[in-house]
Amino acid sequence: MDIEFWGVRGTMPVSGRDTLRYGGRTPCASVVSSAGDIVIVDAGTGIKKLGERLAARPDAAELRLHVLLTHFHLDHINGLPFFAPLYAGAEITFYSPLTQTETERQLRGLMAGRYFPVDFKETASSKTYGRIGQDPVTIGRFEISGCPLNHPQGSCGYRIADRTGSIVFATDTEPPETGPDERLADFIRGSTFFVCDATFTPEEYAKRQGWGHGTWLDGVRLARMAGVPNLLLSHLNPDHTDAQVDDLARRAKREFGGARAAREGLRLTTAR
Repeated sequence: MDIEFWGVRGTMPVSGRDTLRYGGRTPCASVVSSAGDIVIVDAGTGIKKLGERLAARPDAAELRLHVLLTHFHLDHINGLPFFAPLYAGAEITFYSPLTQTETERQLRGLMAGRYFPVDFKETASSKTYGRIGQDPVTIGRFEISGCPLNHPQGSCGYRIADRTGSIVFATDTEPPETGPDERLADFIRGSTFFVCDATFTPEEYAKRQGWGHGTWLDGVRLARMAGVPNLLLSHLNPDHTDAQVDDLARRAKREFGGARAAREGLRLTTAR
């Protein structure tokens, strides 16, 4: 599978010369199978640039896209109204841990009333809805499962796997007070890549317990417990400059050799 990050910043988009290296767009990543199945994780502002690339394809009007939504906080859906395939003939299936009816209701609310000039339901794409829980769901050559995360109003981690390997996206989660989340460690065990929440430094977290986010150290502990070779720090704090992200990435790498910070434009593969 081919993986590309389109946004790795959490909470809100940012811009400026101090955030150019890792980018200021909010969460979005694409995962493409060898057969061309396209899965998109989250619809933060990074999805706009992805949509522009998809719209430029000769088969843009015939695309079948699968969008996995971890939850409905604004930083994970605020790019969707500007996603070009939404206004074309693409077939888009939206998945979340909620019921199909509730997922549609949440997305319609984003573009309802005075919030946006076009109603979500009136956009030209064909839209369907699915639910992903702990039981695996097959999408093309992918097998996808979910894991509940510790976050205000709930969130869901996703594991996307095919015969070449797997990637787990599990941002927007906070470890239990008793230590690492053993359920999440079991979920990521054996994966090729683990994308973790690195919103806070351990020093910052001491004053932000209960906010629903973690640190690079929490990601390292989980990666060690689960035997994961590659750790990607994501959901980066909008108040952290590139230099600060460099520092936390260095600290993480000293503790876990396979750690690095995710950034816009980063491409990975599990091809064998």
